[in-house]
Amino acid sequence: MTDTTSLPAGIGSNPELADLLQDIHKRRREFEALGHIPQDMIDRLKKLGVYRALVAKRFGGDECTPAEFCRLIELISQADGSTGWVASFAVGGIYLSALPVATQEKLYADGGVDQVFAGGIFPPQPVKVVEGGFEVSGRWHFSSGSMGSDVVGVGIIPPAEGAAALPRMAVMRRDQIRIEQNWDVMGLKATGSNDLVAEGVVVQEDWTFVRGSASSLDTPLYQYPALAFAAQVLAVVALGIGRGAIDEVLQMAAGRKSVTGAPNLGERVYAQLEVARIEAELRAARSWFYEAINDVWQVLVAGDKPEDHLISMLRLSATHAARVGADVARRAQMLSGMTGVYEASPLAQQVRDAQMVTQHAFMGDIIYQNAGAMRFGLSPLPGYL
Repeated sequence: MTDTTSLPAGIGSNPELADLLQDIHKRRREFEALGHIPQDMIDRLKKLGVYRALVAKRFGGDECTPAEFCRLIELISQADGSTGWVASFAVGGIYLSALPVATQEKLYADGGVDQVFAGGIFPPQPVKVVEGGFEVSGRWHFSSGSMGSDVVGVGIIPPAEGAAALPRMAVMRRDQIRIEQNWDVMGLKATGSNDLVAEGVVVQEDWTFVRGSASSLDTPLYQYPALAFAAQVLAVVALGIGRGAIDEVLQMAAGRKSVTGAPNLGERVYAQLEVARIEAELRAARSWFYEAINDVWQVLVAGDKPEDHLISMLRLSATHAARVGADVARRAQMLSGMTGVYEASPLAQQVRDAQMVTQHAFMGDIIYQNAGAMRFGLSPLPGYL
């Protein structure tokens, strides 16, 4: 179980947290059938403080540390991977900090600090310069959490920039865009990662930012490597799922003996060995994941800039964590025998969800290539750091 004292202060001490996590776990199949996290649950996450966690204190947010936020997402993901994935996009507070300060002030003054941001970045669409800003039209994929969003961002290519390595994003109200519910996948089904469609929406230039660019804010949180953080908040979902899968197997061991007369699962030597192995592997991956975060955070708190090799370790440890979490979930399901293949068992969903995390571009083999190149003193590909 994740130590709640390691969570953002207002959340870790909130008596509603335990009840919320229980409800998330109980309703996971409802969420899957719906295809997205329902609004009542988004509202409860807002009330808990998830969506203000990474908003700057100057705007009324909590401005928690990267480690605190990742532990929060890990804990939610133990209850349900899709809910953890959707909650992780509260990292939008980091993305949006690249907007001009005056724009951020207006954003939070008008909509409050608990706004849900969802992005559809790819493929970036060319835009026209018109009076008042950019005219935005097109379709964008993989907008996780868009069904519960208040504001959205879409990838654009202004004429003066061309196909830049890092896409520019245009921010607009949810009601200015259409959501096409076409998310039909094998795992993370309740993330509602649908397409966004815009038709002639005019967005002022000061409501656009380059994803991964420097923040307009100068406190340590907003100097933390933004792209690495975006990968970490997704990878930690798999760590939470892996922990949840181990918990399911341990609960099964408390049940009745097999109908064949075989010993209780927990009494079987092979099960004892495998549970010990996956426990050790998950804890090791998790320890490195948070160690890498701490190494960078201590540099930032001291007022310095983290060296490239430390940023690379953020990326590499995140990819490793995602893959270990997925492997742990799969091996936990194998221990369950036929019990874990039924949809009534959380293990079936946990395996699908954890595998989906590893499919994200942030967790691909290209991360190993870049990290390996840097270990040899070579330059990584653009966008890695």
